[in-house]
This record gives sequence, structure tokens and C-alpha cells, in this order.
Amino acid sequence: MIARPNRPVYLDNQATTACDPRVVQAMLPFFTEHFGNPHSAEHALGRQAEAAVEAARAEVAAVIGATAREIVFTSGATESNNIAIKGAARHAARGGDPRRRIVTLATEHKCVLESVADLREEGFEPVVLPVRADGTLDPDRLAEALAVPTLLVSIMAVNNETGVVQDLRPLAALAKAAGALVHTDAAQGFGKVPLDVEALGLDLVSISGHKIYGPKGVGALYVRRRPRVRLAALFSGGAQERGLRSGTLPAPLIVGLGEAARLARMEMAEDAARIGALRDTLLARLRAGIPGLVVNGSQAARLPGNLNLTFPAASAAELIAALPDLCVSTGSACSSAEVEPSYVLRALGLSDDAAGRTLRIGLGRFTTPADIDFAGAALIAAHTRLANAHIEAQVT
Repeated sequence: MIARPNRPVYLDNQATTACDPRVVQAMLPFFTEHFGNPHSAEHALGRQAEAAVEAARAEVAAVIGATAREIVFTSGATESNNIAIKGAARHAARGGDPRRRIVTLATEHKCVLESVADLREEGFEPVVLPVRADGTLDPDRLAEALAVPTLLVSIMAVNNETGVVQDLRPLAALAKAAGALVHTDAAQGFGKVPLDVEALGLDLVSISGHKIYGPKGVGALYVRRRPRVRLAALFSGGAQERGLRSGTLPAPLIVGLGEAARLARMEMAEDAARIGALRDTLLARLRAGIPGLVVNGSQAARLPGNLNLTFPAASAAELIAALPDLCVSTGSACSSAEVEPSYVLRALGLSDDAAGRTLRIGLGRFTTPADIDFAGAALIAAHTRLANAHIEAQVT
């Protein structure tokens, strides 16, 4: 008999993470006594909020080797991706740049794919490249696409479903050699895997707060200054954030993002080692108890906390229904309303049937060995029960 936990065991950290208590403590004063508008520099409370925002900006920049002036605050990675992709394309077009090709991958987040697709109506040429069976991009595929003059290449750092880490350095080098801008959606990679914008040659990087134990509703966009990357703003307003993102900045959320970034920078290696060890323990137990279990995507180039698993004899929906005390998912939280199988798994070559038997398991900073013990035992027991039920149904 599997002991029921006091509360659900949360293993869906690619969807979102719990806000670190240290982040909450850093934020709280800015909801109450330090409530000034960071754009009201005429008085003390405004200047206090402004100083806190700028300190947070420096912390976010430090994680990726950028300067504080290269960080623009947004509402999250979706907005950052839209500003980066649409902003770069529209500014170039307005300036008379003849290039219209924009290259991305079939496994990108929906907001990247949709942003690129939207630009078709404005005369741009979206090119969506396939990935290899392990989820990585073949550099030769990118080189072929770059044979046509290309304005922008957008390649995510870490996939939100499979946890696959792209080898950005050679891919970015190919794009830069062809004269293209390089954007990466780093929502899943920022603060979890090393990212250095100078070493990698990145021009634009999208960041999310709630993926790194910070608050929801805040993110950032890195915009290179030298050589300067120019973007067209998506909407009009008071020209805050270098004119790229108008609107009053949410100081409490930005302070939270800054603290989350600081903690990630200080604890990244330790977190990765501990989480990776727990993941490996869970995988070993599941493989021992469920013969035929398949890991999707590269096992070497992978986020430490991610497992994307295809089960041999039970659907993902059945497993989730059978495990009310375990929080796992079938894929992207942003596509949870979709009934059809994951387009990311299809891009890796999985059939619809296999994709329907696939779960995403995401470990995080607050995952414990006890959580792994429960998850392993519960998944094995549920799968065995469901598999036996299917066999009995076929016999009768």
C-alpha cells in the first residue's frame, strides 16, 4: 500500500515553480510601505522603488553576462518573444531591409511559432525547421535555410516539454556568419543552465519569472546594445523601458524576479546536481518497474529536472486520473486545452498513439527524496493496474 502524502506531490516544474519564500520576503515590502511608482522620481518613495527596480535589472543581467541597460522588463516570456520577433522584423522592414526570411524550429513554444506565423501576413517568410529524433537541430539544416538572406533566427535554449537543451553556440555562429539576428526563448533555461550572451553570440533573449521560483506575471527581454539591436515597440504609451515596453513597471514583481535571478545565479550548480540526481533515481526506479518505458529526447543534452516518458500500456490521461496525489502533465501548460497530441512529440517522430501515452515530469528546487519515492511507487502501481485492466478487457 502506497502511503498517501499530506498534500499532492508536485512534479510539474516546467509548467511553473513555487515562489521561493526568500523571493516572497523580498517582494512583500513593495506591496505595502515601499509602494511608490518607480517612474515617480520626483519624490523619495518613487526613487526608492526605482532603485529597487534597477537593482533587480542588474541581477537579471548578471545571470546571462549582460549589462543592466540591456534588460527590458515585460509581463513574461510570451510578451518578450513577441517583442523580440515582431519588433525585430517590423523595425527592419520599416528601415528598408529587404530580408524577409525568419527561421525557427518545429519544437518551439507556441508563442514563438505563432509570432513567426503572424508575420507572414506582413510579407515575411517563416521557415520552420525539423529537429532530429533526439530533439536537437542539425546544424546542416540551419545552414541550408541560411542560404537565403535571413533576418532572424529564433531557437529556444531548453524545450518546455522534452527538456532538450540546444547547442546554441554553433547554431548562433552559423546565423551570425549569415548576418542574421539570433533570438532565444530562454524561459526554461534562464537560471537553470549556463547562458552567456557574449560567448554564445545572442542578440535577444526572453526570460520568465515564474519558471525560476519567482512570481508570475513578470519577465524580461535581453536586447543587445553593442552592436545595437533595434526593435519596433508593439504598443504605444509612456515610452518606459527604452521605449520598447510602455506601462508602469510592477515594482514588487520585478523585485521578486531580481531576487529569483540572484538565487538562481548563486545556487544553479548546486540545484542542478541535486535535482539531476533525483531525476536519475526516479528514472531508474520507473525503468525497473515498467519494462518498455521510453525516454523522449536527448538524455545527455537535457534539463536536469526533466523527464518526458512514453508508457507502454496506459495513456497519459488514464495515469493522471489514477494519480490524484501526483501533479504531472501531458505537455505544455500553454496547450492544455488541446485534445490532439503534442506537436513537439510529433516533431520528434512519435506517433499519435505514443504521444498519447506520454507524460512530462518536472522536478525542481523543492522536490524531495520522499517525493521521488512516492512518485516512483505510485506511477509503477498505477501503470501496472491499468495495463492489467486493458489485458482483462481484451480477454473478455
